[in-house]
Amino acid sequence: MQVDQLSVTFAALADPTRRAILARLAQGETSVKELAQPFEMSLPAVTKHLKVLENAGLVTKSRQAQWRPCRLEATPLREVADWVESYRRYWEQSLDRLESYLMELQAKEKDRD
Repeated sequence: MQVDQLSVTFAALADPTRRAILARLAQGETSVKELAQPFEMSLPAVTKHLKVLENAGLVTKSRQAQWRPCRLEATPLREVADWVESYRRYWEQSLDRLESYLMELQAKEKDRD
């Protein structure tokens, strides 16, 4: 069975705690313990969130002696950005058509006055 990476990435991003973890990791690598500090949850709960992010390819963990730094891997976010971009273009085109229509209505109204 083929894994749909976009779906896996969106599932990982669906949780606000995981998005907050990614935002923190965007500032640089840090330990699991440091990542857990701002959250009112246990270290094992944060570890479960990290596991989801790891499975989505958004986070990697390494080992440096006793320190186990986590690092953001933003590559899967490129696929999300590309997918969203197609819809951005759709909405921009829709708004451009709406703007043209409104300008046409304003011109007709001006001609009547």
